[in-house]
Amino acid sequence: MAIITLTSDWGTGNHYAGAVKGALLKLFPDAHIVDITHNIAAFDIMQASFVLKNAFPNFPEGSIHLIGVNTEAGIDTPHVAAKYREQFFIGADNGLFSLLFDDDEVEAVELDVIQDSDFFTFSTRDVFVKVAAMIAEGKNLHALGQSYSALNQRFAFNPVVYNDKIIGKVIFVDYYGNVFVNIDQQLFKRAGKGRQFIINFRSPDDGIDRLCTSYSDVVPGEKVALFGATGYLEIAINQGKASALLGLEANDAVTVTFHDD
Repeated sequence: MAIITLTSDWGTGNHYAGAVKGALLKLFPDAHIVDITHNIAAFDIMQASFVLKNAFPNFPEGSIHLIGVNTEAGIDTPHVAAKYREQFFIGADNGLFSLLFDDDEVEAVELDVIQDSDFFTFSTRDVFVKVAAMIAEGKNLHALGQSYSALNQRFAFNPVVYNDKIIGKVIFVDYYGNVFVNIDQQLFKRAGKGRQFIINFRSPDDGIDRLCTSYSDVVPGEKVALFGATGYLEIAINQGKASALLGLEANDAVTVTFHDD
């Protein structure tokens, strides 16, 4: 039984997800279809890469991931199927793959699969579904197209590190309003060298000067900073929505300042 996941910006109030699932089951009735999310912001490949990057390692080898975000094919953004860490990924090469994969151990092909429809506005249903069914049936990746090694590069913003501070930015806000910052735990420890710190975002009065291990380490309504399951710094409010209450959105700056006192 093949596991096929869907990640898209379609939302849930229309026919897109249902149409793709129906097309999958028509071609491969034994498919086990998993919705990762359909609530990616429209065309937001940064958000899509963050969500999928934190989801796919939990799936078994052989899983097939369809990426329905900004899927229109072009000369510079061909449709691609890739194999990475023994899982398969199908989407348009719009830069998302370069954000999704951490190393060069990627096997990819530019798809050469004729779609059955005469329309070119719904690639996930008309191309990606067909490719997923072929992979699920055991077809070799290189039977689906020509080798493709030059994935389009989209570079994520890296934190700026000084002797006494790290300047990062918000990269994701989840359903609970928890804010994820592109500062991982290793960088935090390496730059901090065991020093005291304060995390600032909007004004000095908003600062957080300690790390917790869970949201409930503080009383309801109090802000908290921690490193969670993603490995990235999170700013949250226990039982509240940090993004709305603290005025933090994607791309906003977050500064960690270290001191010896």
